Amino acid sequence: MDKSINKNFDRIKLLLKTIPETPGVYRYYDDSGNVLYVGKARNLKRRVSSYFSHFTDLSPKIRILVRKIYDIKYIIVENETDALLLENNLIKQLQPKYNSMLKDDKSYPSLCITAEPYPRLLFTRDRSTIKGTFYGPYPNQKILRELQDIIRRLFCYRTCKLNLTPESIRQGKFKACINSQIGLCKAPCVADESREEYLQTIEMIRNILKGDFKEIIDDLKKQMLDYAERLEFEQAEAVKQKIILLEQYQSRSLVVDTSIRDVDVFSIMSDDKHAYINIMRIKNGGIIHSYSTEVKKQLDESDEEILSMVIPELHTRVASTAKEIIVPFKVDIPDDYLLQSTPTRGDRKKLLELSIRNIKHYQHERTQQRLLVEPEGNKLHVLEKIQSELHLPELPRHIECFDNSNIQGAFPVAAMVHFADGKPCPAEYRHYNIKTVEGPDDYASMEEVVFRRYKRLKDENKPLPQLIIVDGGKGQMEAIRQIVEDELHLDIPIAGLVKDGRHRTTELIVGRNGESIGLKQNSALFRLMTQIQDEVHRFAITFHRDKRSKRQTASELDTIKGIGEKSKQALLTHFKSVKRIKAATHEEVAKIIGESKAQTVLAALNRQEE
Repeated sequence: MDKSINKNFDRIKLLLKTIPETPGVYRYYDDSGNVLYVGKARNLKRRVSSYFSHFTDLSPKIRILVRKIYDIKYIIVENETDALLLENNLIKQLQPKYNSMLKDDKSYPSLCITAEPYPRLLFTRDRSTIKGTFYGPYPNQKILRELQDIIRRLFCYRTCKLNLTPESIRQGKFKACINSQIGLCKAPCVADESREEYLQTIEMIRNILKGDFKEIIDDLKKQMLDYAERLEFEQAEAVKQKIILLEQYQSRSLVVDTSIRDVDVFSIMSDDKHAYINIMRIKNGGIIHSYSTEVKKQLDESDEEILSMVIPELHTRVASTAKEIIVPFKVDIPDDYLLQSTPTRGDRKKLLELSIRNIKHYQHERTQQRLLVEPEGNKLHVLEKIQSELHLPELPRHIECFDNSNIQGAFPVAAMVHFADGKPCPAEYRHYNIKTVEGPDDYASMEEVVFRRYKRLKDENKPLPQLIIVDGGKGQMEAIRQIVEDELHLDIPIAGLVKDGRHRTTELIVGRNGESIGLKQNSALFRLMTQIQDEVHRFAITFHRDKRSKRQTASELDTIKGIGEKSKQALLTHFKSVKRIKAATHEEVAKIIGESKAQTVLAALNRQEE
């Protein structure tokens, strides 16, 4: 390992020597103390060392990660299962920049049985505001409302917000509401139903949400027979209707033999930027839950790597009790955590194919949504194109472009324009007077302004752009790279815009070897690059022209002692030129700046002319 891999190679070499060969979880940090990546390993030393010993075999995105590593920390655990679960918890807690993470499911609804002495069943989209046991998330509100309606027709439970406790009920603080009169609640608030009876009802609701229908149906059949033996036929008929309702709901979800008692099915599909994952919960041969979500890829991970990362999270998210999973291929998960099967025929194969059909539909749906929100001409779509073409580690939401302007070395200036989300941001534009370079040296001028720009951002701890573009070729790019990487030790991707013999922009070059990316005319990418190039050129030329014009038209007034900027501007605004000021009478000049200053200006101009 050398500095071409990581500028902190001496420090990293020492850290690698102390890492043990045990199962555990490792964390990479940058020099600001920000966590970059969290990973698990059977052998910590072997896994962490591989990032540096096999650097040339890594993908471009992982190489960028490795270049940023300043510190390595690790936690030793007993076995692979502990490492898997700890990795999952740390990723959720630390939100590392380079870890792919499941899309937030806040937009999906869930059901919650609250943690109260007399629990309630609540519909919610935000799990952070309620304490209790959650079931879901459900893919759409219609499915959840249907399930909630079935439960409501089967069981009587409270929906009020009263703070029910055994003590408050004994004190007689409450009155029965209309729900008890119409048979939707048995009024535990006034002790018409004991807490033990109420909790039995809640337990049956839990079993339905978990897909355990058999025990509930058996209990209801026993109740029906008891009522019939006592000749209470109306009550027996009411219980019979509940059994029919449950069996109808169960039969709609039944897809395979009931011998498949408790299993989760996972499938995955992916494109360049996203992976789409489906989980189906199977209980007693029926689907009790199906949920699809997506992951935005950060380091070009394979489907195997992504699936092994998301399975523990999804397993927890849907509150699964399964000890077996069905997957399309073997994934890196310990058998003592979940037993894997990759079926080739039979009912398990049928379940896997059903999950794959679900994920294909979800992928198509998400792709269509993106096309509607981000059509070809949309700026964010173009930024994704730039990220993909240039292999950038993150979306270039902030792009800065530089250009020089001078005439045979006279009045040398430079300009920088800033684009945010593909749109010009004039408030962030900057122009520069070249201070340290003599003569027409574009490379030296570029080095000066780039150093001044990013030295200041670094010193002030302000955000850096995700991409620097220079209106020039490899020479200009190398001049910028030496300043940004070698001198300021910053990691900002650099690209150059190159013109053909007709002075038309034809390609974008990137990397030290100047890899060329063609720009098709009339494409959205070409239009954005041309807009950036035209804007920085316009801004540089305008500044150069203003500077040259100011030097030429106002130089004679600048040398007059006692005449400030306001007086000078007033004279030029009124008379338009120094020549006309010289031709004016004392009275005409005095009307603008007063008697004393008029005498000073005219006397000085006359001396200059002589």
